[in-house]
Amino acid sequence: MLDLIRKKQRSVLVKIVFWTIIAAFVGTIFLVWGKGNSGSGGDGSAIAHVNGDAISYQDFQITYQNMRQEMEKRFGRSLPPEIEKQLQLNTQAYEQLVNRLLLLQEADNRDIAVDKDELRQAIADIPAFQKDGQFDRKRYQEVLAYQHLTSRAFERNMREQLLLGKVVEAIKQDAEVTDQDIDHEYRNRNEKIDLAFVKLAPGRYESKVTVTDEALQAYFQENREDFRQPEKIALRFVRFDPDNVAKDISVDDAAIQDYYDKHKDQYWVEEQVKASHILFRITAGLDEDGRQKKRAAAQKVLEQARAGKDFAQLARTHSDDAGSAIKGGALGYFTHGSMVPDFENVAFALKPGQISDLVETSMGYHIIKCEGRIEAQTKPLDDVRDDVRANLRKELARQDALDKAMMAYSAHRQDGDIDAAASANGLQVRETGLFSRGEAIDGLGSDDELSMAAFALKEGELARPIVRDQGVLTFVVKERHASYIPELKEARAEVERAYRRQESVGLARQAAEAVLAELKAGKKLADVARKEKVEMGETGLFPRSYGNFIPRIGSSEALATAGFALTKEAPVADEVYVIDGRFVVATLMHRMEADPAKLTDAAREQLRTSVLTNKREKLLTELVEKLKSEAKIKVEPTLQNILEGEKTL
Repeated sequence: MLDLIRKKQRSVLVKIVFWTIIAAFVGTIFLVWGKGNSGSGGDGSAIAHVNGDAISYQDFQITYQNMRQEMEKRFGRSLPPEIEKQLQLNTQAYEQLVNRLLLLQEADNRDIAVDKDELRQAIADIPAFQKDGQFDRKRYQEVLAYQHLTSRAFERNMREQLLLGKVVEAIKQDAEVTDQDIDHEYRNRNEKIDLAFVKLAPGRYESKVTVTDEALQAYFQENREDFRQPEKIALRFVRFDPDNVAKDISVDDAAIQDYYDKHKDQYWVEEQVKASHILFRITAGLDEDGRQKKRAAAQKVLEQARAGKDFAQLARTHSDDAGSAIKGGALGYFTHGSMVPDFENVAFALKPGQISDLVETSMGYHIIKCEGRIEAQTKPLDDVRDDVRANLRKELARQDALDKAMMAYSAHRQDGDIDAAASANGLQVRETGLFSRGEAIDGLGSDDELSMAAFALKEGELARPIVRDQGVLTFVVKERHASYIPELKEARAEVERAYRRQESVGLARQAAEAVLAELKAGKKLADVARKEKVEMGETGLFPRSYGNFIPRIGSSEALATAGFALTKEAPVADEVYVIDGRFVVATLMHRMEADPAKLTDAAREQLRTSVLTNKREKLLTELVEKLKSEAKIKVEPTLQNILEGEKTL
């Protein structure tokens, strides 16, 4: 359950929700302009213009780096190359800056402004600038100096942040909720259907495809380029390994202090809270009456906890979170961004020993107890001295390795004698097997930058050293095989597999159409599935609020829409749906209607709040999309190349 509570990165792999971006703009001091930036449209040539206002390359780079660091923080390590490609962070950074400018322009159009008193109070309220709970100008100046910001630059950007907050709030204020909206949302959440289905995968029909020499030859001639073999090369390389010298490097106290002073951000500890909780889970399909009973049960246990009963024992007895219940509800320490917002906001607002009111999340009702806190701070040097010493040694060792690699490169860049370069440094020359662009390299792993550098090398040319986690590398091309299209005889196995895959799609569709025809003729899906020797599945009850997602089937707007239109009299979805490459036939098993008249006044008000929040966020998103569609946006070639390059990854 803890894994369910904790936020997970969605495959947008990552989609960055627009209002999350706006929240980041409004709620973070240094996120947008970063260290040393002069603010919106700061130094650097413009890479885009939005209605005449410039987006600078510097702002773009800083926004990209901030987003990358945030993703690495969520992953707990450097982003894997394949994940970074899927995230398309360059595109996300560009979109974020466009949205920011559009909102600032909208603020101007609405005559929304931030006066001096608002700015002064907002800055005074920032904890980082306070001492003993009060604004401290000396600390303010020290913090800005550490961030390499002038007060003028910071205040200009702070004014923009506040302006964004005000215009976002002004936009959202136009949202209204009617009784019809509440009824619609209630039905959306509580009207449910259960579908029976079969999914026919083309793969099960591949063996039934008839393959003839004539058909295979025709298919190959029509699709020759699909079987082109890529250019391949093999390398000879030398690795200058920092680990070989790191242990022999000595550092004095002055060097340690200097490193610590320059890297204090590495030793920054975020605010953390230690909490336990008791969960009363709300399962899918639970009606309003069931939800109220769960809430009443949770309220009873809350009263017992506040009366002094042992919280851990109450968690073991009552919590539906089996993973934490066995530990007395303990979740341990966690930082901001680790839990879902509704849970996290309450947990961080509690004092040690304090127990929350009931907290509702998508999982159910929680009772949260704060067990302890760690305030945000920079760890003292004495606490991290060994770590600083080790990091400093690694840094010096990497520099030593790079210096030696560059000396070897300078000495042999003309003659390309990698053997001499290795011998002079007491190293061995290693070799890779053949690899193509983007393919993993023997002994070096997946590395697009290294691969690009390798394929750009000329015969006999020594590569400029490349710094990697495992050391500094230089290399030469050992052999190169040009790209070519093989003859059918050579590629027959691959061509036949591709041909079978293509033809099996048609066979799978025919089989699905036959199943559908039998259902329309009045036969039961279970009987048809048994005859076809395919497994019949069942979605279980699910609500309209799932949107296009259908449990155990996948995402399909067409089937989700059709499913909720099915009735007992007309239970068969009237077409075959292609979902995730499979052909799906579905029929209605059960339908659970939802009557808004059963809503209590309290439940109706709770639903009104939820609908209003959603409508406000939707209003904001729709307005920004409208502004974007009407805006004159010019993307300069520099940015265009970056974005186009990312799309082809």
